[in-house]
Amino acid sequence: MRVTERDPGASALLTDLYQLTMLKAYWERGMNAPAAFEFFSRKLPACRNFLVAAGLESVLGFLEQLQFQPDELEWLARQKGFPPAFIDWLASLRFTGEVDAMAEGTPFFADEPILRIVAPLAEAQLVETRVVALLHFSSLIASKAARCALAAPGKLLVDFGLRRAHGAEAGLLAARSAYLAGFAGSATVLAGQRYGIPTFGTMAHSFIQAHESETRAFLDFARAHPDNTTLLIDTYDTEAGAAKVVDLVPRLRAEGIRVRAVRLDSGDLAAHALKVRKILDDGGCREVRIFASGGLDEYQLAKLATAPIDGFGVGTALVVSDDAPGLDCAYKLQEYAGIARRKLSEGKSTWPGRKQVFRVLRNGRLAHDRLALVDEKLDGEPLIQPVMREGKRLAPAPALAELRERTHAALEALPEPLRGLEQAATPYPVEVTPALRALADAVDRRQAAVVEADRIA
Repeated sequence: MRVTERDPGASALLTDLYQLTMLKAYWERGMNAPAAFEFFSRKLPACRNFLVAAGLESVLGFLEQLQFQPDELEWLARQKGFPPAFIDWLASLRFTGEVDAMAEGTPFFADEPILRIVAPLAEAQLVETRVVALLHFSSLIASKAARCALAAPGKLLVDFGLRRAHGAEAGLLAARSAYLAGFAGSATVLAGQRYGIPTFGTMAHSFIQAHESETRAFLDFARAHPDNTTLLIDTYDTEAGAAKVVDLVPRLRAEGIRVRAVRLDSGDLAAHALKVRKILDDGGCREVRIFASGGLDEYQLAKLATAPIDGFGVGTALVVSDDAPGLDCAYKLQEYAGIARRKLSEGKSTWPGRKQVFRVLRNGRLAHDRLALVDEKLDGEPLIQPVMREGKRLAPAPALAELRERTHAALEALPEPLRGLEQAATPYPVEVTPALRALADAVDRRQAAVVEADRIA
């Protein structure tokens, strides 16, 4: 296989250069004691009341297969600063550590780790870039999709975003994350083959335009897909297109073909839907559903919730999370060689040590969380659970459908103020335990003593 044919996501070279420059320095100094890193979001975007954890399965797959390929090592050996002995060491590097994480589909909040890696320092450091990329993007899109699902309860939602996704992998991961968070399926065919996600598709305006008449286009498509006929009716005149469907339905019924739906893709969707619904109903086509698409996001879905529209295709706004295209997330060292560590950079300080999140529910709804040290015993459900030891999964990957059901239940447990599209008046309470605060104070005192010793020296 040529290098250009290999999936770049599987390459150990898909990383930042500083990971390799740090590894070389660690290697030279013999620094490879156990290190604990945690992934978390420092804060929520202004327009988010919660985030949804996603991407864990992609991370575990990456860790299990981590390995530098011979051609990658050959290329790296030609770069400055990487001697042969270091290259030989990289050749034998594999991930041998452990992972603890929140289940995919779990709502989470600022400063709550959704994944912890404990491994020899070099292994835990090297994987940072890819782990952040996978968890960040998948959680970002799952969070956006969850907002769409909450804005349009009971509606069929389909991911239409592949063509405007930022790359092939982004399109695939977006389809998976959207399905996890409540979408019914995706237009992305490979997502169906790879993840078992239901696929949906209708027709493009070009299909209509390629025919001499709209009626002939409808007939040709219906006969080509007698078991899955959805007709796009707004290429020329939306209401006239609906009237043609009414005229064709009896003819197609006689051929054993059922028109399942019509699709609207432009204009005032609510107004068109009202007119089209009346045309269909008056014409004896009450069973024909209406599906809409065209630049939709969660805010527009909420506005269209009462329109006679049965389902929506959501594209660009979903796959680029247009209102919040990035999370202030991080993968930070919290412990090395058995000693708790803490970053104190202005505006970017972290809570030290290995942590657990305890979630307390009241009457079936989330009441509050506690951010605690990993060995604390508190009321509530501990959300971070073991998923990998010695570089191997502890259990087979759960079915995506199972994760989707779990996500639905978790979203149903959100308190009402968090379910809306606007910022909640009161953020969800996350309490930092006294034990964790005490550890942070101890780390600060130790660091201050080190700084003072360096100054005197």
